[in-house]
Amino acid sequence: MASGRRPEHMAPPEMFYNQEEAKKYSQNSRMMEIQSQMSERAVELLNLPEGQACFLLDVGCGSGLSGDFLSEEGHVWVGVDISTAMLDVALDREVEGDLVLGDMGQGMPFKAGTFDGCISISALQWLCNADKKSHSPPRRLHVFFSSLYSSLSRGGRAVFQLYPENSEQLELITSQAMRAGFSGGMVVDYPNSSKAKKFFLCLFAGASGVLPKGLGGEASDRNVPDQVQFSGQRTRFKNLKGRSLKKGKDWILDKKERRRRQGREVRADTKYTARQRRPRF
Repeated sequence: MASGRRPEHMAPPEMFYNQEEAKKYSQNSRMMEIQSQMSERAVELLNLPEGQACFLLDVGCGSGLSGDFLSEEGHVWVGVDISTAMLDVALDREVEGDLVLGDMGQGMPFKAGTFDGCISISALQWLCNADKKSHSPPRRLHVFFSSLYSSLSRGGRAVFQLYPENSEQLELITSQAMRAGFSGGMVVDYPNSSKAKKFFLCLFAGASGVLPKGLGGEASDRNVPDQVQFSGQRTRFKNLKGRSLKKGKDWILDKKERRRRQGREVRADTKYTARQRRPRF
């Protein structure tokens, strides 16, 4: 965006992805190329059996560009999206997958064990916003991850390419995924590149797996890891400067402001007080 604003801060997804925006995804060759590349990487991280057609779920399928890649790879897929305009474009393009209109924050409406795997490109971060007063991002994330966990076959994976806004958002997302039963972690491709850097949340349903290495990790700085794994305990992410999340007045004030934007109650009389360590004798 020329304005520098993130799409999820401009309007709810069903409104932002209107007919005009949806057309870009079928006419802009650069967008199509990027979507195809990220879809290819997400499928690679799924680690599907070679030479075997799988039944996959595409969450936030949009106009079906990711689905095109899935079809080319010989897989059968179902796409879910909240935007009718994007799904209309997918229908006009005659994609091979089945399409479902739905809000991922209200859960996935599928029977237990339906899918062999799931991918999602540039959609998950939208759940971190409260577009309505009734929306609670932690609750919506938990509902989504819980229903997705149930929808996957045991041992299946889900891979989400996302654009996290900050470290706290990453922690919110991963903590809710863990609550739902997933293990796994964050894979970061090209961690030292501001332009090529990509985040992929790789989740395992019902069985722990080996977290893949991020691309370009060989030359990465030790302070910029290409993967962060969680299993059984809450992970504390660090920001790009390597500092811990919860270490100061600014973090407390920022958290309170984010809670207000999300429609959550914040105590006006709460004050920041630094903890003093007692000397040991």
